[in-house]
Amino acid sequence: MLKKNMGSIDRILRFAVGAAALIAFFMLPEASYRYWLLLGIVPFGTGLLGSCPLYTIFGIGTCKMKSE
Repeated sequence: MLKKNMGSIDRILRFAVGAAALIAFFMLPEASYRYWLLLGIVPFGTGLLGSCPLYTIFGIGTCKMKSE
């Protein structure tokens, strides 16, 4: 499974932006730019899973580190 590398605020924002884009996709059936809204799947999915592949590649993480 993917390692969690996103904090709560990051996850919530990504989930909300992705959900808004996907809702707009279904609400705007005649818009010429409609299919660009399908890119909302990416932030929606990463927000849902809590892991961003680009964060992993670049070694970035927004989650709080557990103190040992």
